[in-house]
Amino acid sequence: MVFVALLAVTGCGRGDAPQAQVAPKTMVDFFAIKVGRQSVRMQLAVSMDEMQHGLMGRRDLKPDQGMIFIYEKPQQQSFWMRNTPTPLDVGFFDATGELQEIYPMYPFDETPVRSRSMALKFALEMNQGWFAAHGVKPGAKLDMKALASALKARGFEAATYLSAE
Repeated sequence: MVFVALLAVTGCGRGDAPQAQVAPKTMVDFFAIKVGRQSVRMQLAVSMDEMQHGLMGRRDLKPDQGMIFIYEKPQQQSFWMRNTPTPLDVGFFDATGELQEIYPMYPFDETPVRSRSMALKFALEMNQGWFAAHGVKPGAKLDMKALASALKARGFEAATYLSAE
């Protein structure tokens, strides 16, 4: 896969050096975001298309890599494994970034895995067993500042996704 960075040169006409602006990062980019004390390299699924595709077809997820699904409003979460060959765990987080629930998901299983809570804003998919192996349990917190920075790097307004409503 080839990535092309688009650069635009701007200046304010006062002798300032030109500033290069890089295009926003995409869904394929990883961001270092902690869950509790554990650092995870996360891809962000924010748009509906990104969420619907998720980790389908992926067999290359490394041990500390995952994908976080970011919703604008708190809601009950429901995930399945259509076309997903890698066994995963899904952790559901509330609006404050606190881990509430963790469930295993199995390759190609289209049975919905639903959260109990109706007030969740984030879902983190990791290789199956990751949460247990790293001692990450309900109560662990997402690094919300790092998540805000990642959203900004992706070109999204962090306040839209990180408000507590």
